[in-house]
Amino acid sequence: MFKKIISIISDILNVIKHEFQIVFKDRGVVIMMVLAPLAYPVIYGILYQNETLTDVPVAVVDYSRSQTSRELLRHIDATQNVHIISTFSSLEEAKEAYNKRLVHGVIYIPADFNKKLCSGDQATVSIYCDISSFMYYRIINQACSYSVLDMGKQIQLKRLNANGITGEAASIISEPIQSSGVILYNEGAGFASFLIPALLMLIIHQTLFFGISMIAGTSREENRFHVLVSSSVHRGGTFRVIVGKSMCYLFIYAAWAFFVLGVIPHVFNLPHIGQTIDLIKFMIPFFMATIFFSMTVSVFLPNRETGMIVFMFFSLILLFLSGVSWPQSNINGFWKAFSWIFPSTQGIQGYIKINSMGAELKAVKYEYISLWVQTAVYFVTTCWAYRWQIKKSSRKAMLL
Repeated sequence: MFKKIISIISDILNVIKHEFQIVFKDRGVVIMMVLAPLAYPVIYGILYQNETLTDVPVAVVDYSRSQTSRELLRHIDATQNVHIISTFSSLEEAKEAYNKRLVHGVIYIPADFNKKLCSGDQATVSIYCDISSFMYYRIINQACSYSVLDMGKQIQLKRLNANGITGEAASIISEPIQSSGVILYNEGAGFASFLIPALLMLIIHQTLFFGISMIAGTSREENRFHVLVSSSVHRGGTFRVIVGKSMCYLFIYAAWAFFVLGVIPHVFNLPHIGQTIDLIKFMIPFFMATIFFSMTVSVFLPNRETGMIVFMFFSLILLFLSGVSWPQSNINGFWKAFSWIFPSTQGIQGYIKINSMGAELKAVKYEYISLWVQTAVYFVTTCWAYRWQIKKSSRKAMLL
């Protein structure tokens, strides 16, 4: 019994060694499984390093031309979000500048603006925002709305003071309900802090999948029967081959995970408030589920190029299905069920909750258990697929 265990361990170690040699002898695999996990996070981090938009150019059409309207515009221009670059005499001129993409918004103040304020009536300020990008819309609308509300409060206080109501009583009447907004998990409201954590997990998932599919495609092309696993694998060897291969990939990506999920968030100041031990525990089933999923799918890929096509086709789809760009609660039932096939869906959700929101492992129990279930299922399918390849190789060998 002891000798048998030693033999199994020795075979697994030989498979690991052989798989490492395959990985680092293939330039394409090295690029995908070594260079890509190192380069992609750095590139994305640099691209979105500014986090938020500042000084978005806007135009002004001020028909009022009063001291009050000029004061309002100064307040808006003083915000870090918006920069007034032009003042036009008509909306048509401002529209032309907008169509040329010189500005991303137009602030329109009507001629009766100051007159209505002086008479105690409600004045109107129109804001035309570029909604082709929600970031432009949010930034411009936020800057203008805050400035208008603040000016409205100041005008209300002046009217109350003129009527003899001062101090705390005036403050309460001018603002009967005081609101306080608290931004959770992304204090700077940055685009990088929102998007990059999901991309980091997707980079790991997709590069691991493509690397394994490239190795499988090469093995199939070099096999005289065009199968992934040869019939020369002795009885009981399938398990050892699968475990050895998976351990090789796990060792490689454990190192890259430390860089991608540990170093990158610190370097680019991304959210990283989760406990390291919880993140490590969560990443183990994510890696195993991704590895066995990739090994299962790779059996059905005829060559190296097919993996690239699948890789490119599914990358953006998996990002959408992860529930980052659109809430999972609003995703169609079919597509929600379809997303459960891929480890990236639960992996991205769990990682964001732990690393960006500070959740403990028990708070992501659903994602954690789901990944272990996927690990078990895809391990079984990998064993079945490899055994099927061995039988296929045996039949072809008998025909010769």
